[in-house]
This record gives sequence, structure tokens and C-alpha cells, in this order.
Amino acid sequence: MNDHAASTHGNSGSAFQLAANGTLLILAGLLLGPAIGAAPYPRLMLSAHSIFLGVGMLSILAAALLKTSLASVGRRSARLVVFAHVLEWVLCLSQVAGAFWGTNKALPIAGAQAGAPGGAPWQESLVLVCQLVPSLFLLLAWAVLVWGVFRAHTSGE
Repeated sequence: MNDHAASTHGNSGSAFQLAANGTLLILAGLLLGPAIGAAPYPRLMLSAHSIFLGVGMLSILAAALLKTSLASVGRRSARLVVFAHVLEWVLCLSQVAGAFWGTNKALPIAGAQAGAPGGAPWQESLVLVCQLVPSLFLLLAWAVLVWGVFRAHTSGE
């Protein structure tokens, strides 16, 4: 078994974790949909609903890349990808909190459209950190996946 096949086969557990995470994120987003109008700042809740669905689909796409021979990454890299996607729960839930608190620093455009006055300083800081940290990990994870796609392509020739 070559290195590419070994790393693809070895990531089936990570692929399952990503698929499970993605489907749960999508389910949470769908369940959140009816609550949009109940939030004090519905536009911010709509953003939270959309991000649950979007990152859920990204998790499922990452799972497909790891499960198939489309991306070749090592086990540590696959764990990083899983961790980044699981961390997206923090980002999504912070957006739900922001929809109740009226925060506007992390999402200034959505906050302005929602008429959010801004939350208490600790609320703004918490939402901002909960947006930035998972976003940075997600960027890193997708850089790893892109590298894995090109690695798989060049090793397959």
C-alpha cells in the first residue's frame, strides 16, 4: 500500500467525525430557523442560522475529501481538520448569543442591518474571540485540505 493510499484509508475515522459534525451542524441550523423571528435581533439570528448550514456543508465536503482519494493528508493533519470543524460550534453559538445580546463588533454589516446597538464590552469581546479563533483554524484546515488535494493529484500521476 503506497503512502497516498495509507493516508486516505487511515482518515476514514476523521471523515466519519466530519460527516457527523456536519450533519449535526445542519440539523442545528434547521432547528434554529423557526427561532429567527423570536430573537431580539432577527437579522443576526438569520446570520447564525446561515452559518450553521454553511459550515455544516463545509464539514461534509471535508469528510468527502478525506474519505475519497481526492485529498491526501496525514493523520495529524486530518485531526486538525476535524478540530477546526468541531470548533465551528463555538462560532455558531456565539452568533446565536450575539442575536440576543445585540453585538455588532464581530459582524458589523449584519449588526448594522439588524439595528444592533452593541453588547456589553465583555459580550462583544466574547463574541469576537469566538468568531476569530474558529475562523483562523478553519482557514488553516482548508489550506491543509487544498494542499492535500494537490498532493493527491501529483502522487496519482
